[in-house]
Amino acid sequence: MSASAAKVSKKELNSNHDGGDETSEKEQQEAIEHIDEVQNEIDRLNEQASEEILKVEQKYNKLRQPFFQKRSELIAKIPNFWVTTFVNHPQVSALLGEEDEEALHYLTRVEVTEFEDIKSGYRIDFYFDENMYFENKVLSKEIHLNESGDPTSKSTEIKWKPGKDLTSRSGQTQSKAGKKRQHEEPESFFTWFSDHADSGADELGEVIKDDIWPNPLQYYLVPDMEDEEGEGEDDDEDEEGLDDIDEEGEDDGEEEEDDDGEDDDGEDD
Repeated sequence: MSASAAKVSKKELNSNHDGGDETSEKEQQEAIEHIDEVQNEIDRLNEQASEEILKVEQKYNKLRQPFFQKRSELIAKIPNFWVTTFVNHPQVSALLGEEDEEALHYLTRVEVTEFEDIKSGYRIDFYFDENMYFENKVLSKEIHLNESGDPTSKSTEIKWKPGKDLTSRSGQTQSKAGKKRQHEEPESFFTWFSDHADSGADELGEVIKDDIWPNPLQYYLVPDMEDEEGEGEDDDEDEEGLDDIDEEGEDDGEEEEDDDGEDDDGEDD
């Protein structure tokens, strides 16, 4: 039943039962009060469930930490693991210019840390080797949620080496080339560290925390998986090609036999 139909039915109910208006209205009011009481109990249970879920998340967040640490130690043995992972991720790669990729080749470790109560935010740390772009060994960005849920952010100030500020270079390129160029050349990946304008729409932070960090290996291995699929397709094509050759060979053999048979008949005549 539509909302308008429901309203009509309610009006008809009230107008068609003139003799029992007082009783009907009283019963309806009592029902509404009981519904409100039941709804309060439902809300109370929902709040209790949220608290229990939060406790479980906090528990398992602590249990995961040793495994994250072990994974980071193993990743450190693989050169260019993180830059490869970022380049292979469709959303992050869209933010990377050529020089961003060069700078990220010095990235040796990424760590995502959710604050102890989980609900108040998280921090992402990027660890770098000595490089030609900036002095920092670690670049960090934190997202904080206050009691009302409004996000704010703060981050490390990047100490760029002379002439190596990728963020200002990106801005100059866009201002000179115009709007069309902005779509072709993305802003530098590193502008994310200084961008605090809309912390609630921090897509890059959310992607790293919720998509890449739980399982970065799946993005590091993307090209290998595609190559394996490609090899399988090539094998299938090769097999089909061999089958075609065999079929052609058989057809040629049959034609030769037919020709031989005709010659034999000719000789008999």
